[in-house]
Amino acid sequence: MANKSLITRVLTSIFFKRANIGAVRYARNSRSLYKLVRDALDKSGGLSGKNVTAFREQLGVVTRLLKAYASGDYRQIPWKTLIRIIAVLIYFVSPLDILPDFLPIIGLTDDIALMLWLFSGITDDLERFRQWEMTHNSPKEKAPRQPEIVRIG
Repeated sequence: MANKSLITRVLTSIFFKRANIGAVRYARNSRSLYKLVRDALDKSGGLSGKNVTAFREQLGVVTRLLKAYASGDYRQIPWKTLIRIIAVLIYFVSPLDILPDFLPIIGLTDDIALMLWLFSGITDDLERFRQWEMTHNSPKEKAPRQPEIVRIG
C-alpha cells in the first residue's frame, strides 16, 4: 500500500508533470532520445541489489524500443505508451525529484518504484516489441545502418 501511495505522489508531482511535458519534445527529437537512453542505462549501471538483473533486463527492452523508435525502425507503439516511457525515463535520470537521488538509500526509491510501475503497465506493448524484435532484429543479421547521403546543389 505504501508503494501505491508513493506512485500516486510521484505521478501527481510537479517533477513528473514537467517530465510529461518534456516527453513530447523528446519523442520528436531522435538525438534527445538517444541521449536519454544512454543516461538511463548509465544510471542503472550504478544500481545494486538482489532484483537488479530483472530490472536491467526490463530497462534493456524499453531502451531498445526507444532506440528502434528513434531510428524509425519501429513505430508500432501507441503514442500514449511512448510518452509514458519517455516521461518515466526523464524522471528516472533527473537527480531532483520527490526523493532527491543524493539522499543515501532512499533517494532512488521513487525512481525504482516508478520504473516498476511503468514495466507492469506496458507489458503488452513490450511483448509486441519483443515479438517484432525477434523477427526483424536478429543480432546475427543486423547490419549497421547506413547514413543517408544528402546531395547539395
